[in-house]
Amino acid sequence: MWVEVDVAAVRHNTRLLVDLVAPAALCAVVKADGYGHGALAVARAALEGGASWLAVATVDEGIALRAGALRAPILVLSEPPPGALAAARDAGLTPTLYTKAGVAAARAVAQRPPPGLAGHPGERAWCSRANAGVSGPGTSEAAALAETGQGAEPAAATEPAAATEPAAATEPEQVAAEPGQAVEPEQAGADGPAAQLEAPWTVHLKVDSGMHRAGADPEDLAALVAAVRSAPGLALGGIWTHLAVADGAGEEDRSFTRRQLRVFDAAIGSTSVAGRRGILRHAANSAGALAYPSAHYDMVRSGIALYGVSPSDALEEVTATLGLRPALSWHAEVSHVRRLPAGARPSYGRARPLPSAAAVATVPVGYADGLPRRYFEAGGTVLIGGRHRPLAGVVTMDQIVVDCGSDVPAAGDRVVLLGQQGSARLRATDWAHTLGTIAYEVLCGIGPRVPRVVVDRDVRSAQPVGAEQEGG
Repeated sequence: MWVEVDVAAVRHNTRLLVDLVAPAALCAVVKADGYGHGALAVARAALEGGASWLAVATVDEGIALRAGALRAPILVLSEPPPGALAAARDAGLTPTLYTKAGVAAARAVAQRPPPGLAGHPGERAWCSRANAGVSGPGTSEAAALAETGQGAEPAAATEPAAATEPAAATEPEQVAAEPGQAVEPEQAGADGPAAQLEAPWTVHLKVDSGMHRAGADPEDLAALVAAVRSAPGLALGGIWTHLAVADGAGEEDRSFTRRQLRVFDAAIGSTSVAGRRGILRHAANSAGALAYPSAHYDMVRSGIALYGVSPSDALEEVTATLGLRPALSWHAEVSHVRRLPAGARPSYGRARPLPSAAAVATVPVGYADGLPRRYFEAGGTVLIGGRHRPLAGVVTMDQIVVDCGSDVPAAGDRVVLLGQQGSARLRATDWAHTLGTIAYEVLCGIGPRVPRVVVDRDVRSAQPVGAEQEGG
């Protein structure tokens, strides 16, 4: 049993998304172990494909990427707890802040020299580049990393100009740098303790424009901006929000998304940084990137589309037209075959009789691996011999039984849980339809005991993700 992750597909999808959102930059979201694909392998491929930033959910996820020698800017999407801020600063991560307490805690950490950088000019260099919003090592460094097999990011990219805003929005002045110009986050208090450090610690602020999960109230954004700008050792590098229903098809969802963008614009316009350069505005997730060009602003954060999966049924056609292709497939092999008569009831609970005599294949994968127990009750299938085969009984912790009808597979025959076999295919979206959930949950639910094998269809090579990535 194993998962194959095609990094060539990730590079391909990244290039398509980079072209789609240009001149905005692309931030590759690799949280939750790269949506179950393996964060380090995906991050490297995305950077090779043209992504300028990476994004994670937690400080630990960002530190794991730094341990893999990735030097690109890394945005932490949630406000870290106070106890994690020092580690975020030492790793050169860009935290998201949205509370007064968070800004105060970050300010306190920013005024302390990072002990992890003492005596390590190489680490100090990447930390300084990341804090300045610069992506990756220089050309010679990238070549050296490639020769040593450490992977390499693309050369530094400047931050592009803002995309066109919605007509109904109140337009603040240009905030990001013009294309071709370097982006340097604004620093206040340069005469204080921060002047002793190589670079200020860049933070982004998040405003809640309507999703009501996390973020500052729009009327509080101006005060937070002022607090960051007055804090020695901190620099404001970006302001962002998150769209709640950009993947929706109905007019209510479209109207709400347009309203969120107007709220976002107005919130930025109320601050002291409206019209200032060097501050990234970003709002669009994958759905926003595909459906709302006016939401591209200066950067787009792409998650699910990066992996070749549509954000929703409403955007399936757009995703297919763009040419995104799935990066993950899930495989196993038949371990045992029994011929059973009609009426036999395989597996725990003897839940369902076989409608006719059949060959029943046992496959060593179960709910401990991310195949939900309800997949049998919902009518889920797997692919054996290029055909969809229904489960013959309930999913157990480590095994499933599959009704192969009159066809008799052999031990060792390939089973596809996600992917293609002949002309038949099973997508994460298909699983989601069967289970009444979303493709995100399907991919992130694949368990850690399933080995991830990195394949590169461009160069026909393969290796386990564990060979690249410590700790899975």
